[in-house]
Amino acid sequence: MNLSSNRQFQTRQWWRSAVIYQVYPRSFFDSNGDGIGDLQGIIHKLDYIAALNVDAVWISPFYKSPMKDFGYDIEDYCAVDPIFGTIEDFKLLTKEAKKRGLKILIDQVWNHTSNLHPWFIESRSSRNNAKADWYVWADPKPDGTPPSNWLATFGGSAWTWDEQRQQYYLHNFLAEQPDLNWYNPEVKEAILAVAKFWLDLGVDGFRLDVVNFFLHDHTLQDNPSRPDNVPLPDGAGANDPFFSQLNLYNFCQPEIFSLLEDIRQLMDSYPETTTLAEISSAEDGILTASEYVRGSNRLHMAYNSSLMSDEPLSHEKMYQLITRVEKLFADGVICWTGGTHDFPRLKSRWRKFQIDDEFSHEAFDHMFAALLLSLRGSCCIYQGDELGLTQANVPYEKMQDPFGLAGYPSILGRDGSRTPIPWQKLAANAGFTQANEPWLPISEEHLHHAVDVQETFSNSLLNKYRRLIKWRKQQPALLWGNLTLLDTAEPLLGFIRKSEEQQILCLFNLSPVPLHYDLSTYPKCTAADEVDFQNRQYDSTVEIPGYGVFFGCLNEQH
Repeated sequence: MNLSSNRQFQTRQWWRSAVIYQVYPRSFFDSNGDGIGDLQGIIHKLDYIAALNVDAVWISPFYKSPMKDFGYDIEDYCAVDPIFGTIEDFKLLTKEAKKRGLKILIDQVWNHTSNLHPWFIESRSSRNNAKADWYVWADPKPDGTPPSNWLATFGGSAWTWDEQRQQYYLHNFLAEQPDLNWYNPEVKEAILAVAKFWLDLGVDGFRLDVVNFFLHDHTLQDNPSRPDNVPLPDGAGANDPFFSQLNLYNFCQPEIFSLLEDIRQLMDSYPETTTLAEISSAEDGILTASEYVRGSNRLHMAYNSSLMSDEPLSHEKMYQLITRVEKLFADGVICWTGGTHDFPRLKSRWRKFQIDDEFSHEAFDHMFAALLLSLRGSCCIYQGDELGLTQANVPYEKMQDPFGLAGYPSILGRDGSRTPIPWQKLAANAGFTQANEPWLPISEEHLHHAVDVQETFSNSLLNKYRRLIKWRKQQPALLWGNLTLLDTAEPLLGFIRKSEEQQILCLFNLSPVPLHYDLSTYPKCTAADEVDFQNRQYDSTVEIPGYGVFFGCLNEQH
């Protein structure tokens, strides 16, 4: 493929190296003073998102919903909930985003609906109605207990008895979120019609919620207990009873791949659209994620929890992780993700380990941003991580998350990573809302990281993200190049990104102690980061400060 043809391919497959910004609408910006963020609020702040230089915006659910799980329990897939605005607001949002060169990805929750969805209301009405088989129904065991021992991720049994139908229905999450039966081809066609509705409105793709949960084992086998010597999946809480079992039969079934082909076929009929798959709770998240994007007839991108665990970010961890990704994602695309609305803030997860002073906190944040944006594949930034927000301490009386309320105090839930964005340090409610109070309280600590504070300092984390992402777009090696790990020792992580036009040496000090790296094997190594464009050449060694980064261009162009 010549260079011109390669450029055209890269434009069509923009998602292979996209930087995606996740917006959680409830907490982004409130435009109407009710304490809850909305679609007009996103429109008001599109210039802020565009200034980050990202390629796309992933918007969490804004559909009509009773809000038992804050929008992930959908009552109407094709309607906007009045809390967030109207369908006209969404059309305007899409239009305004495209003016700014931003693509729009929207959350699609296809594993389950709300129990108030008309499909479920009809399905539960009898055993012989037109939608009787649209959800997962099963008779009890002979002793009257649930059909299997499967657990719901939000606690308790994954089965709830329905008096009207005299059967159990499956719900991998809340009882108010019954699972759709994807083995029924009518369900598949109905969901693809939903996808087509939004694609026809001009969206650029979908983030697919818990896509590995779509299918269950037909025979409803019991899950075995987790042996003591079997580690928890990445991102799993140590006190979460859901992981007391090896979840072998309630999700991650091999029949899913034919469904993925049907989804990809639809997406391919809308050129340059994409899918981002969430792989959740899998025993091997990296392997599972790679399987969902393998080849050209499955999904486009997938992310998992490999960077969302409570472990130090060490050379050994990253080296092993990148090695596996490079092997398993030969043709598929991983979306590197350090945080989402479902996990504690990344800054709080990692700073409790080897970071012991505020300077190191800041340096670590800057280093991680550079690492995230240097790895091969796409990446996702969760709103507020570009500000360095910590996990908020939400008191029990203010908690909203059903997961946290059910598991309290062992499990604190997701409220702490979902608190509103602090736009202005000195404004009431940090400039998020004109209501008396927002739907979740804003941490006092977050005020010091407010947008208006960081915009005044060139070396703030916010401005670091802006420069890094802009610089990344100018580096062919980072966008399209391959990745070769270097045999560096702890705590230095190193790799080379190489494209037809360029080679970049990437070094990351994962400790607070300065170190030196010998550059004698790289003649004519020139500094090439987003700040240093002075063509400073290194002939021997480079000093990398604690939690520091070095980018070196190994040829003329940078």
